[in-house]
Amino acid sequence: MSENILNILEQLSPIERKILPYLHFPIDEIIEKSGLDFTTVLRALKFLENKNIIKLNIKEKTIIDLGTNGVYYKKMHLPERKLLILLEEQNHVLLDEAKKLSKLSDNEFKVSLGVLKDKALITISNGKISLNATKSELTKKSLEEQLLDILPIEQNKLPPEQLYALENLKKRKDIVKIEKKNIISFELTEIGNKIAGKEIEMDLIEEVTPEIIKAGTRKKFRRYDIHAPVPIMYGGKKHFMNQAIEYGKKIWLEMGFKEMTGDMSVTSFWNFDALFTAQDHPVREMQDTFYIKGTEGKLPRKEIVERIKNAHEKGVAGSKGWQYKWNPEAAKKVLLRTHTTCLSAKTIAKLKKEQLPAKFFSIGKVFRNETIDWNHGFEFYQTEGIVIDPKANFQNLLGYLKEFYKKMGFDNVKFVPSFFPYTEPSVEIYVWNKEHNIWIETGGAGIFRPEVIIPLFGEYVPVLAWGQGFDRIATDHYQIKDLREMYKNDIGELRRKKFWTK
Repeated sequence: MSENILNILEQLSPIERKILPYLHFPIDEIIEKSGLDFTTVLRALKFLENKNIIKLNIKEKTIIDLGTNGVYYKKMHLPERKLLILLEEQNHVLLDEAKKLSKLSDNEFKVSLGVLKDKALITISNGKISLNATKSELTKKSLEEQLLDILPIEQNKLPPEQLYALENLKKRKDIVKIEKKNIISFELTEIGNKIAGKEIEMDLIEEVTPEIIKAGTRKKFRRYDIHAPVPIMYGGKKHFMNQAIEYGKKIWLEMGFKEMTGDMSVTSFWNFDALFTAQDHPVREMQDTFYIKGTEGKLPRKEIVERIKNAHEKGVAGSKGWQYKWNPEAAKKVLLRTHTTCLSAKTIAKLKKEQLPAKFFSIGKVFRNETIDWNHGFEFYQTEGIVIDPKANFQNLLGYLKEFYKKMGFDNVKFVPSFFPYTEPSVEIYVWNKEHNIWIETGGAGIFRPEVIIPLFGEYVPVLAWGQGFDRIATDHYQIKDLREMYKNDIGELRRKKFWTK
């Protein structure tokens, strides 16, 4: 045996030596004959490839298999087949009656009608279904049924007509599932052909133990290849969104702000009334707000409640208010906060004149009853800020926001005049989204109106305020095209995401 071969054999780990006699067999037989599990055998094969004993071949194949509904339909018939069986017995059936007799769900019945109409097997007229199918068409299995019978199968083995049937079934829920599978094989190298099939017994030390030291054993260590590739180690780390939040907080703290915190469920009083939002404003309705059924909150001290009521009914500092009778019961309703500005209202209500000037921020979750898409979610993070300073002005507001966005990595920011019930003047902030090549609105800002400040603080003082969608800010840094990707539990993606740095 050559010195080179001997060196290689002395490098083999116990699991490599265990499968060496069976390298002329396929992987399934290696598993059976060696008594090792698939993962261990695969690891041993990878080690042998690193030593140039074998060459691994990994091919990805697309496998089509039965989904949850597919298993049921294969046994109990597809919904359209059930409807055909019914019509074969009772032709010209009323739609409602056909649905009832077929025992199909609303969705299954609608799908069945669509499938059979597309194939010209039925006609619907005057609220009745009529059968057009010939006897051979009734007895012959459809392409979709034929496909279910042969699953699982590799996609590239399907003929064109069954690929068409596959596309039809993919449109329906859980009938078929498509999985990517790695098919693994290997071939022996020149060195591998010389040593494969041999049982190698080598009395080598894998590690030093107390027993070996006590016994004074004189044995040879197994050789280790220090240049061999090793598995990538992934250390624990925080979710990338938590990293972004910590970075955002760091920015506000560096700018001299103090953090505000509070509950996610609040009363309508703090979420709406304290911010001069009229009780009949559309934003309070169920389609925008998540109310908590069967709960009622408490209002704050009487002095503040009276001031808020007066601001709504009659106005303050020369304004006319909303000119309606304010209802304290509506203010007691409990909801999931729709913005973090409720924290600003609570903070201002606790402030004393001698504490001014003051600056506060928060980064927290808010909830809105919105349709989910790439740019919207029903829960998201918002960053809030207020500056209470008798010398504050609108130019200061824009300066704070520009500085924050600059530190977050945005140089391209624009401000657009807008309207909010509780600020005047008001602006919306837009940042340029590189992924979609469009301006993305991240939130609003402005100076709190006297109707907000006077009831809460007792007198008017300029208060700069803003509420920004923090999720939208984070998507640009992480090059995320869809907000929903931020909350997927894809371990590979989570590992690849880097720490937020300037």
